[in-house]
Amino acid sequence: MSTEQLRNRFLTQVETSIPRERILELASRCAKSGKKATAEDRMDLAAALAHAAFLAPDRTAETYDALAEGWRGRAVNATPIETFDRAPEPSPVGLWKNYWGIVEDGKNGDLDALSVTQRTAALGHFMTDKTLSRIADMAHLYDGVSEAAARDTPELIKLSTLAACPENSLGREFHDLIVDNMFDLEVLDRDAIKINALPEPLAWLNTRMLQAHDLWHITAGYETTSLHEIAISAFQMAQFGHNYSAQFLSITSVIGALSPGRVYPVLMDTITSAWVHGRESPALILIPWEEVWHMPVDKIRLAYGITAYESPYPANIIEKSQAFTARMQKVTGFFHGLLRPFSGVPA
Repeated sequence: MSTEQLRNRFLTQVETSIPRERILELASRCAKSGKKATAEDRMDLAAALAHAAFLAPDRTAETYDALAEGWRGRAVNATPIETFDRAPEPSPVGLWKNYWGIVEDGKNGDLDALSVTQRTAALGHFMTDKTLSRIADMAHLYDGVSEAAARDTPELIKLSTLAACPENSLGREFHDLIVDNMFDLEVLDRDAIKINALPEPLAWLNTRMLQAHDLWHITAGYETTSLHEIAISAFQMAQFGHNYSAQFLSITSVIGALSPGRVYPVLMDTITSAWVHGRESPALILIPWEEVWHMPVDKIRLAYGITAYESPYPANIIEKSQAFTARMQKVTGFFHGLLRPFSGVPA
């Protein structure tokens, strides 16, 4: 199929509520076929992820549980997250045109990290109040969210506080990550992007994730590489239904469906392994980070029952691999720009 035919197939399929059994079947068939999985099956699976991300957000967990089970050959060892008895939201006018524009530019390697962030975040303008309310209601279905969101709005973290932490502590490791990479303590200005205008628990969740994204990297064992930014998006989506991550991963999956066959298994192995890691881990959203700055990471993991992510591939495979073809380099050019910003964007 040509790219245009696959695009039309996506636009038809994305409007359809694909049953869990169909998602499981598609994932299983693609996994068994590996790099020879058909473009049609890959695109149908990507359409199911986009449907959940934009039109039926409460189906995110059901969709990714089925994806992971079909791809990995075992059910997720976690309590199923219920869905709402609601019809999918209608597709807003202009959404898929803008969405596909990101896909095309990403496929061609024409996006840097900032433009990817801005353009994907801009898709949020197509979210109606009804859809946003649905996302907020959905968030309460995840462990720890209601309890965490009942707390006061987190105060800004000070770099001086982290610098005063002892060597080998989480606080000092966080400090060094921020300073060495010239990161911001909060990915985006919470006031400038008007997080407080979001319905609860989204306002609290997104405020905390602006602060905690790199803490999750450190504590859950994800490196700050392109592949692991994809992975941690799946992890945090599994943890509390982060809708921006769902949108981002759906775009990534469409690009993967259009990419050379060797890319696809790497992408799906990464997404599904991190999703399972997130579903089978305790709720990190409940960790009072300000109270554990002084503790080493291994002791924090032990105290909260956290295991580090076991990546199916070297974390820096995108940056270091010399085996990709010139065409694949265009595709991975999109992934290469994904070094930081995705999880701080409001749901």
